[in-house]
Amino acid sequence: MRRRALPTALSIAVVATMAAAFPAAASAAADHTATSTSKHCPRLSTGLDWYGKNRAKLQRMIDERGRCGEDWDPHHRPVAAFDWDNTVVKNDTTDATIAWALRHDKILQPKSWRSTSKWLTPAAHRALTKACGTSVPVGRPLPTSGNARCADEIFEIRAAAQTMDGDPAFAGDWNHRRTKPEYAWVAQIFAGYTPAQLTGIAEKARAEALAAPVGSEQTVGTHTLPAYVRYYPQQRDLIRTLKRAGFDVYIVSAGVKPITDAWSPGVGIDTDHTIAIRSVLRHGKITTMTEGCGGMPDSQGEAIPYVDGKRCWINQDIFGFKGPAAWTKLSPKYRIALGGGDADTDVTFVNDATGAHLVLNRNQNEIMCRAYDDADGRWVVNPMFIEPLPRKAKPYPCSTAAYINPNGSLTPVLREDGSVVPDQRDAVYGG
Repeated sequence: MRRRALPTALSIAVVATMAAAFPAAASAAADHTATSTSKHCPRLSTGLDWYGKNRAKLQRMIDERGRCGEDWDPHHRPVAAFDWDNTVVKNDTTDATIAWALRHDKILQPKSWRSTSKWLTPAAHRALTKACGTSVPVGRPLPTSGNARCADEIFEIRAAAQTMDGDPAFAGDWNHRRTKPEYAWVAQIFAGYTPAQLTGIAEKARAEALAAPVGSEQTVGTHTLPAYVRYYPQQRDLIRTLKRAGFDVYIVSAGVKPITDAWSPGVGIDTDHTIAIRSVLRHGKITTMTEGCGGMPDSQGEAIPYVDGKRCWINQDIFGFKGPAAWTKLSPKYRIALGGGDADTDVTFVNDATGAHLVLNRNQNEIMCRAYDDADGRWVVNPMFIEPLPRKAKPYPCSTAAYINPNGSLTPVLREDGSVVPDQRDAVYGG
């Protein structure tokens, strides 16, 4: 991972004390906007549709913060960070990879299903053991292409955190703003492969998903899910324009790094700029352990790039902050200029952005409360570019139950000054 120069201990202390003192990003208007008319300033394509004035808002941010801006410093380039699934692409590349793996017998028999996750319940262990059997030697491929029951149990636990009988698949204590056991479990069920081998599996799934018609479906066991994935042309153009304007652009995904690595080059992002769940390797092979962040040790998934975890990995891997400081909201100097996401898992890092907060509307409560409240006037809300969702019928419950607490409970969403965000009606949606 390519990292920026580490801040000094003094700067870390100063940042911690100054973070609250910096006001929110100023109004989107800028005195130097006229420079954007120069032929030398990278421009977003006018041939791609954006909702309302969103293209103009993003262009203004690019002109403000990029190489045409008054404060441009080539030695301290602005940073843009995007979630991956359903933000840069339509549909979930992790699900596409798991589906392909199950249909091609690529899941390896574990020593014990219980050993794959510290939170896996006895009910899930029993269901997986019964459905997948014990006759296949440890480390050998399970015949999931011909065993619908085994494929069903694996996919149901990944997708819904429950068994096919409806029993919880995970139990115990975890920080709900730092991890989600079924997300970490994806890396854990591919234990035994090298990262390159898993990337190879993902590349085959990618080719199949890109070739499938938009709207097509596939069946895994008895599960029906989208068969296709598409890069959003608007996001590809935005990333290209940001890079031309001098931004450092990163992917920050709650997916698994070898899988995301198979997809990110399609928008010009290399592996050094692709942040996702990183497995601990043993003899070059993936294990059930994942790397920690912000001073947390390696574990079975207690800290992954998920909600606050995405902030941690951005602060640690991009801006160089180690230890507990990586979990905190830093001063604007050490924050991304643009953050793009679609779900509550993205809300923290997207909210941290100082120039623009881009959200594709998938009707997720916490992030849409922040987006529609638009506290700093820099939120950019867009319907999904392919198969957008219709308007959410009920208001988002911002004032009562939209903020996800570390213990998993739901409480009101609060602004920086402690005031409660009122309930918000859905305003940007598909036709």
